[in-house]
Amino acid sequence: MKIYFAASIRGGRADDQLYFSIVHQLRAYGTVLTEHIGGLELTSFGENTDDRAIHDRDLSWLRESDCLVAEVTTPSLGVGYEIGKATEWGKPILCIYRSMDGRALSAMIAGSDGVELFEYETNDDLKKVFDEFFNAFTG
Repeated sequence: MKIYFAASIRGGRADDQLYFSIVHQLRAYGTVLTEHIGGLELTSFGENTDDRAIHDRDLSWLRESDCLVAEVTTPSLGVGYEIGKATEWGKPILCIYRSMDGRALSAMIAGSDGVELFEYETNDDLKKVFDEFFNAFTG
């Protein structure tokens, strides 16, 4: 199983510890093609790589993946773009988010039939949803 994990990078790294933990949990289900998103050394400036190279590499990984898991609490144009492409390509998509005062999830994500949504409060909540999501299409 090849998993593409998406989360906000340039939109802010306030959740870097959370992303690190999510990547660690996802490894129990397969290979996380985008492990670097959970890297604690990554900053809100992203990688020290050409933007075109990042775009092309990430789309290649997304196309190669079996599914997309996206943490969408912090809005990100890049994550939205990746969700759109994964929807277009018919990939199973799980979006996880934490409800926050004064912030609502994008209607384009919440209203999409191609996206499975799960609201969570703590990291411990994710094990159950990951089990259900991955068992649904791996048998």
